[in-house]
Amino acid sequence: MKDLLIRTLKHEEVERAPWVPFAGVHAGSLKGYTATEMLTDADKAFESLMEVNRLYKPDGQPVIFDLQIEAECLGCGLVWADDCPPSVSTHPLDGSDEEPAEVPGDEAIPKKTDGRIPYVLDVMKKMKDAVGDTTALYGLICGPFTLASHLRGNNLFTDMYDFEDEVAELFDFTKRVCMRMADYYIEAGMDVIAFVDPLISQISTDHFEQYMTGPYTELMEYVRSKGAFSSFFVCGDATRNIEAMCQTHPDSISIDENVDLKAAYDICQKYNVVIGGNIPLTSIMLLGNQQDNMKCAVEMLDSIPVKKNYILAPGCDMPYATPVENVIGIAQAAQETDAVREMVKNYQAAEVDTSGVVLPEYDKLKKPLVEVFTLDSAQCAACGYMMGAAYAAKDTFGDAIDMVEYKYIYKENVARCVKMGVPNLPSLYINGKLKYKSIIPTKAELDQAIREAIEECSARS
Repeated sequence: MKDLLIRTLKHEEVERAPWVPFAGVHAGSLKGYTATEMLTDADKAFESLMEVNRLYKPDGQPVIFDLQIEAECLGCGLVWADDCPPSVSTHPLDGSDEEPAEVPGDEAIPKKTDGRIPYVLDVMKKMKDAVGDTTALYGLICGPFTLASHLRGNNLFTDMYDFEDEVAELFDFTKRVCMRMADYYIEAGMDVIAFVDPLISQISTDHFEQYMTGPYTELMEYVRSKGAFSSFFVCGDATRNIEAMCQTHPDSISIDENVDLKAAYDICQKYNVVIGGNIPLTSIMLLGNQQDNMKCAVEMLDSIPVKKNYILAPGCDMPYATPVENVIGIAQAAQETDAVREMVKNYQAAEVDTSGVVLPEYDKLKKPLVEVFTLDSAQCAACGYMMGAAYAAKDTFGDAIDMVEYKYIYKENVARCVKMGVPNLPSLYINGKLKYKSIIPTKAELDQAIREAIEECSARS
């Protein structure tokens, strides 16, 4: 029910929490379309999203979940895939880490006719006409920090220390891009404008307050002045920044499984902000069974003390191959919570079997081993930039180090994460020791950590 979600965003107490499945490219899988087809063909996208609406009976629904729409218009190269959104492959402002980027002027801000924006607007208008009276529709925009990283690449993380004024200017530009995109999407009938900024979890609270408090406060007020609701999406362990996010006055925020839902809900209550999330994407939705999903949803709903300011949703964009029955189970739990609670009250999920995981003998390695644990660097922006830092180190040190990525979308890697005690994704380990957790290192920091590891390995030889 659209009204249920709207009343929740108005901070009213409701009869049940609204349900919003973040079905991006997963929608295409329901009709047999690849991610690329889903994200380039308006008719196929509309057909797929209508299937989401029919099967999962959402109260709210994102239209297109692709954080590269704006980046593509601004000159970023993309790598396309069959089972996930495209990833950014080139950064037009990359240049040198010793010089700041030259910030584009307003003439570079995307127009309605640029890139895939006409495709997105076409799908939005079709969805508005078809289900706009019964389902609240979300227009998703790449947030200013992640968009700046698409343009500048990993150099952005060094720039925040070395070129503060220039970085602030870049963020002001990406904020204006977000405002323009919000204009287009509100005009197309979107009820909620969501700024999706995965890399917010990868910066400190000091950097958030220095660079993001101003732009985001402006963005939330701008959306409100246009008569729409605002949402602030973040991925990864954004725990340290939840309060700072709330202080920008969004109508809602959305978090993933790396954040403790009850603790985040309590912070949001202080600021009367709705919180959405945070059903685990891989361990539950992709790799679990229907009972796992139903029980997880019920437990989340039961953890919220009042029926107010909470939206039941996945932690982020659902994996392409998420089993349909798992999502249907969550929908049933949202809409018939008491009955489902009774159904799963005696259900016990199987424990993760780690017996087959063999860890390296880290204390005997002859050269450093860099292990990056990600959700999936092809799908998760924060994971992609963590891998980008690792690739840059590999380029620097070559055969002097070994490097491997463990993607959480595979059961054997879930087991490895459990055995290693990986606290959050993405995380980077060197010789079995956690070095960076949900913070993307600068090139200088990672290079120094690797040099120290090389010395340790040499001392053992």
